[in-house]
Amino acid sequence: MQAKEIMTSPVLTVAPDTPVAQIAHLLRERHISGAPVVGDSGEVVGIVTEIDLIKRHARVHFPVYLPFLDSLIFLESPRRYQEDVRHVLGTTAQDIMTRPVRTATPETDVEDIATMMVEERANPIPILGESGALVGIVSHTDVIRLVEQAEVGEGDVDSE
Repeated sequence: MQAKEIMTSPVLTVAPDTPVAQIAHLLRERHISGAPVVGDSGEVVGIVTEIDLIKRHARVHFPVYLPFLDSLIFLESPRRYQEDVRHVLGTTAQDIMTRPVRTATPETDVEDIATMMVEERANPIPILGESGALVGIVSHTDVIRLVEQAEVGEGDVDSE
């Protein structure tokens, strides 16, 4: 089965300057897990997910370092700290969005999308057409619906 068979279309998108409060309201109101951030020319420049919104209220992870002579040696990348701070202080989509965005095509196998979701913790996955235009989106819910249909088809789920 391919993405085009289970994807949701049209897709709710937000602009880079959309306020965080408005995004939270849209996700909750529409019962969706994320919205692609689309630039002026229609290209997907990022995605805001439930996790991006939740990160705003999580504890900031400070980088671990060792003082050595007159300098500091970071034991991990300070980039994670910078990303955490960006999320906590962000007020618009462009401030908190995840990038780069994991995408697929309409012909991508659903198994590959499910693997991407599990291994890369990506949800939802924007579906881009040949020209790079956003044509749909696949979320956990779409894949779960497919699992449910397969189970019902096999008679494993009580259909009362």
